[in-house]
Amino acid sequence: MVDLLGRAGCLDDAELFIYKMLIQPDSVVWMTLLGAARKYGHAEIGRRAFDRVVKLEPKNATPYVLLSSIYAAAGRKDELAKIRSEMKEAGVKKMPGCSWIEVDNQLHAFGDATHPQSKEIQAELDRLVGLMKKAGCDGCKQIPPF
Repeated sequence: MVDLLGRAGCLDDAELFIYKMLIQPDSVVWMTLLGAARKYGHAEIGRRAFDRVVKLEPKNATPYVLLSSIYAAAGRKDELAKIRSEMKEAGVKKMPGCSWIEVDNQLHAFGDATHPQSKEIQAELDRLVGLMKKAGCDGCKQIPPF
């Protein structure tokens, strides 16, 4: 229900629903509200949901990232710096993103330069981005290197 209300932009109703739940809301419920707050740029509800998630999962980096995103999008640089400081003080670290692909029953991870073919992979990604730009994809950004 929190997800449905959040997707519809009814963040106040979603938060009220959580407070009226007959069971103790878990971190998933609060994270759902935090995600909706990020989508709609609602910093106050986002901060309250963030505080609840962090109490339940103090070492989870996701709520820090979501709240940082809200503050960054709103241009709230002071709050952004504060949340990053809180993350550092709590000893929480965001793991870098990573993609996976399975080829011939062998799992390959991508996201840094440790893959033995990272140079070839980056060259192919650059080539594909060039083709996309030629085809008229003006929103394409340069894919960051591994």
